[in-house]
Amino acid sequence: MILNNLMIKCPFKNIFVKYYCVRKNNIDKINYIGLKNTIYSNILNIVEPSSTKSRPIFRVLQTFEECVETDQPIMVPNNEELIKMYKTMVLLSIMDKILYESQRQGRISFYMTNEGEEALQIGSVAGLKSDDLIYGQYRETGVLLYRGFTPEQFMDQCFGNINDKGRGRQMPVHYGSKDLNFVTLSSPLATQIPQAVGSAYSFKMLKKLRCAVVYFGEGAASEGDTHAAFNFAATLDCPIIFICRNNGYAISTPANEQYCGDGIVSHGSGYGIATIRVDGNDILAMRGHHSTSDDSTAYRPKEEIEMWAKNNPITKFKLFLNKRKLWNDQDDIQYENIVRKELLETFTISSKKKKPDWRHMFSDVYNNQPVHLLEQMKSLEEHLKENSQHYPKDF
Repeated sequence: MILNNLMIKCPFKNIFVKYYCVRKNNIDKINYIGLKNTIYSNILNIVEPSSTKSRPIFRVLQTFEECVETDQPIMVPNNEELIKMYKTMVLLSIMDKILYESQRQGRISFYMTNEGEEALQIGSVAGLKSDDLIYGQYRETGVLLYRGFTPEQFMDQCFGNINDKGRGRQMPVHYGSKDLNFVTLSSPLATQIPQAVGSAYSFKMLKKLRCAVVYFGEGAASEGDTHAAFNFAATLDCPIIFICRNNGYAISTPANEQYCGDGIVSHGSGYGIATIRVDGNDILAMRGHHSTSDDSTAYRPKEEIEMWAKNNPITKFKLFLNKRKLWNDQDDIQYENIVRKELLETFTISSKKKKPDWRHMFSDVYNNQPVHLLEQMKSLEEHLKENSQHYPKDF
């Protein structure tokens, strides 16, 4: 076998292309760099999207009506973890309603609901290690809740009060916790995806047994950042999990207007990333409205909304627990009453807390404040003195 290094001039440009030619048994075979295998054919076979099978959806629980386990062997968590997962889902659902209604009443400026995505969030985080680094988008409240972020911390952030870890400088729902390995959220779509790949690559280089996990929606998957992140993750062999939660709509744009072929899942294998399509309503499968400025009833059929509201992931998982005699309707009533009372008390406390000192607007960016920031701070201070009647005394 002879290995020849060939330089072939491209006929339509003044460039040379390098090929590696393997000569064996008087047969030349060109191996194109970047391809797993070079296969030649004299049949013109164009692969049409319609000719490929759709990737199946993995699930452990069956349909909403039956709600029974599949015959496929699957590692089901112990009873204690199952109850924790369910209680977190219920807690998230009740807290969601309270904060959503508070936004509608004008008590907070913005909110992102998690309805219908409770299983996706809590099921996925339950299968991770506590030191795995998470990059969320803005619908991962359940992930933080499961890891130990308290309802009071959520509400403090939404009110931007004195106990908000971000000191009131972020809009509501932009949570973060260094202690819980959850990177603070940012508003622009998809920016967190290449950042997560960078973190994963650092874990690899430092030989740390950690992985990065990044959540995003199907709308964010249309951004260029996502494709760059996929390619870096694959070529650098990074320890990262991409979780794309496809709820069917990027605000008013349905997924079938964003993607052809087999949707988002085909992107992963195209970049050389192992992929799986999972039923996001099935919390056991996930374990191994958009914003308040959006009215989904304007573009989603009423029947579709009612169907998913009736067959939500919490109801589905409750049927599973009922079957195992781990939970019943009376347990549900008692737990919901306790949680609702505690959340409303927490909400009242957070809503009455003072706002952070205004000087925090100018801190935590530079080690030594530059002149222009000092000038702005002085200007604002003078404004507050001149217009003190319009501001709280302790502001």
